[in-house]
Amino acid sequence: MNGAQALIKTLLEGGIEVCFANPGTSEMQLVQAIDQIPGIRPILVLFEGVATGAADGYARMARQPACTLLHCGPGLANGVANLHNAHKALSPIVNVVGDHATYHRRYDAPLTSDIEAIARPVSDWLHSAATAADLPRLGAEAVAAAGGVPGKIATLLVPADSAWNELPADYLPPLAPTLPTPNALPTLPSMQVDRAAKALRQAHQPVLLLGGEGLLGEGATLAGRIAAALPLRLLAETFNRRLERGAGRVPITILPYFGEDALAVLAGADLMVLAGAKRPVGFFAYPNKPSVLVPAACQVLTLAGPADDVVAALSALADALHAPAQPRLLQTAADLVPATGVLDGRVATSVIARCLPEGAIIVDEAITCSRFAQLASVGAPAHDWLQLMGGSIGNGLPLAVGAAVACPQRRVICLEGDGSAMYTLQSLWTMAREKLDVINVIFANRSYAILNIEFERVGVGTPGARALSMLDIGNPALRWTDIARGMGIHSERVESAEAFEAVFRSLLETPGPALVEVLI
Repeated sequence: MNGAQALIKTLLEGGIEVCFANPGTSEMQLVQAIDQIPGIRPILVLFEGVATGAADGYARMARQPACTLLHCGPGLANGVANLHNAHKALSPIVNVVGDHATYHRRYDAPLTSDIEAIARPVSDWLHSAATAADLPRLGAEAVAAAGGVPGKIATLLVPADSAWNELPADYLPPLAPTLPTPNALPTLPSMQVDRAAKALRQAHQPVLLLGGEGLLGEGATLAGRIAAALPLRLLAETFNRRLERGAGRVPITILPYFGEDALAVLAGADLMVLAGAKRPVGFFAYPNKPSVLVPAACQVLTLAGPADDVVAALSALADALHAPAQPRLLQTAADLVPATGVLDGRVATSVIARCLPEGAIIVDEAITCSRFAQLASVGAPAHDWLQLMGGSIGNGLPLAVGAAVACPQRRVICLEGDGSAMYTLQSLWTMAREKLDVINVIFANRSYAILNIEFERVGVGTPGARALSMLDIGNPALRWTDIARGMGIHSERVESAEAFEAVFRSLLETPGPALVEVLI
């Protein structure tokens, strides 16, 4: 058995089931090992940013890591933007990155690079194998380091000779890695719970700001119980790894993106308790506007951080407050009337909410249409909502790939801006190849519309023709129907509300991937 085979066997025993891959020459031994050892599903992508983004989406829904297979330093660098997003989401990922053979590095071949320097900013665990025997041992460590959800990013560098060399005669396989359970997370100090409970009882207008596991299942139910014990508001961070939303679930309001809107929602709050969330701050700095989005008179207390056991913290707080056994308020179903006439972002998202099937997974990178989509879908059938966590656009389509692989029985709907989609449009090819049940809704305003808004907000003056040209992607116009068909995806273009609803309903009834271009 060679090092590559031992590594793949170890990853498989550690629970790795999927590998999003864009391999090169240095990874051929690993490709062969995946072929020889059944169990890990290899999924080819045409760009490394799709691999890392798909691994993020998979982790959010499967609640366990996938691995990526990337080609040397430049291949890893191509995937770093979505690793940044995954890192912010605390998604568990195991990156396997090929490298030149150890004896070949000194010759400075074209692909030679400082891989460690590229990987370090987006890796919580980073090691390079020196020998074949190192690979399975480090593989087990990488899986354990990545963990479950919330998780970490582990990056294993694999020199080609460590993959092709045979294991020594005295080789002993490592123990199968054990993924951390929530019980293994740090124990919350009781005084922290008591302090939060006392502050909540004394506050006049408290807010419980939730993130991570506080927005799912038991965590959200506990938050609803706490809200039944006290007159407080439940809010979610502006960007979240995953939210369970819709009819029958605890209503939690997403904090708006623009700072002034967020402060308006928080107006009057005198206490903010953080449960799996960070103190809200502006996405960017703006002249003469605050960076911290907390009212001046509002005290901020941390019950649990994003990497803590948020569910245990909420449970302890509910007990301390003698909260009722069940939430008193659940989201009611909305009776949405059919939309008609001219199509814009508000109308298009109301159509989606009206047609949304039970159990859908929404991937939201709709950018300027995101707020419309969030508001329209509050009372839609129960669904999950995945968001861009690290702000690096080009995350939506890959997230949809990963979510669809993790949950093949559920329909994934990707809400995507046309500018963002261009970053990782290769995702469409993988959707077609794997026959994934993803409906991609491309909001085609043929502009970096958010940047037009931001141009005004940063106070640089009125944009001239040359400035506007750098924000315009309509010359030439992107023809998404043609782009999608060229990658094997059924696609349609719509320009009215009635047409969109007819097409969207038809796509929901048809298995496999599809794309609808919404001209707004």
